Formats: sequence, C-alpha cells, structure tokens
Amino acid sequence: MQIRGKTAVVTGGTDGIGIEIARHLKAEGASVIVVGRDLARLDAARTEGFEPIGADLATIAGCDALVAALTGRPLDILVNNAGMGADYDVTSKTSGAIDLDAVDRCIFLNLNAPIRLITGLLDTLRARPEAMIVNVTSGLAIAPNAGSPVYCGTKAGLRSFTMALRAQLAGTKVHVMEALPPVVETQMTAGNSHKKMPAPECGRQIVAAIASGRDQANVGMTALLNAVHNISPPIARQVMLRY
Repeated sequence: MQIRGKTAVVTGGTDGIGIEIARHLKAEGASVIVVGRDLARLDAARTEGFEPIGADLATIAGCDALVAALTGRPLDILVNNAGMGADYDVTSKTSGAIDLDAVDRCIFLNLNAPIRLITGLLDTLRARPEAMIVNVTSGLAIAPNAGSPVYCGTKAGLRSFTMALRAQLAGTKVHVMEALPPVVETQMTAGNSHKKMPAPECGRQIVAAIASGRDQANVGMTALLNAVHNISPPIARQVMLRY
C-alpha cells in the first residue's frame, strides 16, 4: 500500500505501540487520527501533529461515537490497536475475588470494539481506491500463556475473526492485515519481567508490513513462535503456557 497521502486512524493511539504506529505512519506521509481516553495524552498527540479524538472504546457508546465522528470522512487505514489486560487467576484467588467487570471491559475493548468499528466503517473504507484494516493481536493469539487467559482468549478470537474477514473481503479494495507483536515495552507490560521489544521498533515493523501489503506481520520474536507453531503446535503451546 502507498501510505503517503492516506488518512489513517489508530485506536489506542496516544501511547505504547499505538503512538509509535501513528508516528511511523505520519513519517511515511499519512494524515493520522489517534484515538484515546487520556486528555493529557490526547493534547500531547495534537502537539505532534496528530488529530486526536477522545473515546472510551470499552463501551458501546464510545465505539458508536467514534464511528459517527469518522463517517463521511475519507478513511484509508483503520488500525485496531487499543487493548487491555484483565487479572484472572483462579490459583491465587477465590472465584468471588475476580473482578468480572474488568474482565468484561477487557473482552469488549479487545474483541467487540474492533468488530463494531469495522462494521461501522466498512462502507467508508470500501469507498476508497485502496484501504486496509489492521487488527493488532499478539503472539499470545498463536499460543496462550497461563498467566493471562482472558487477554489470550480475546486476542485468539480477534485472530480468528481477522482470518475470516480477510477471506470475505478477498478480491475487494479492502485488505485485512493482522499484526502480532511480542512482549513490548509499554505501560501495560510494566510488571512483566521478560525481555521486551522497544515500542518504536514494533511500530516500525508494523508500518513496514502495511506498506508491503502483507496479510500477517509476525513482529520480533513472534516470528520464531509462529515458525515453531507451524512445525508443532503442541510444542509451541507447551512452551508458551510456561512463559
């Protein structure tokens, strides 16, 4: 895809992987809209030359408001990047201690929101000469770990949805790409002790994959995980469940 001259929207675009995707898209000549909830970060994004839109995409109202704000405007690239984790560990807690409201928000933001945004904006994307939907999942969508079952489940669900959507849109002007980052240095992974990929490099690789029109961007160490999974899914699962 020729990025220069395109208009892109990046959800979760004010920090972490999202802001780095936005920066690299902008560097390639795109006009970029970033979506987030934090007012200070939205203001900071504006000073960098992005158009900020505030929306809580963990809610139906937030998704509907974003679709309404973008409907009728030219939109070439939709990057569904916004995501969150949810603590779910039955080995250390009684079931009553698990915050199911937080679990529901995680499921909605990570899975429901991309589906709602794609549905609401698909006609807008179809109207463009070429367009792309980019769903950011995770290496954990290939094989889960034991420490974050809800997060893994949402990303695996989004991965399956992305594959099916790509098949439905085959032969149209709308290309569907999945980006699978490894553990990346972000606020969400602050408590993770594993080696992390720098967010700027993750963003660079995802935007490079957009430019090359790939179906799947296995970022960093996810490429190795995907290779192992292709050879032996049980081995990949065994390794990642202990990760």
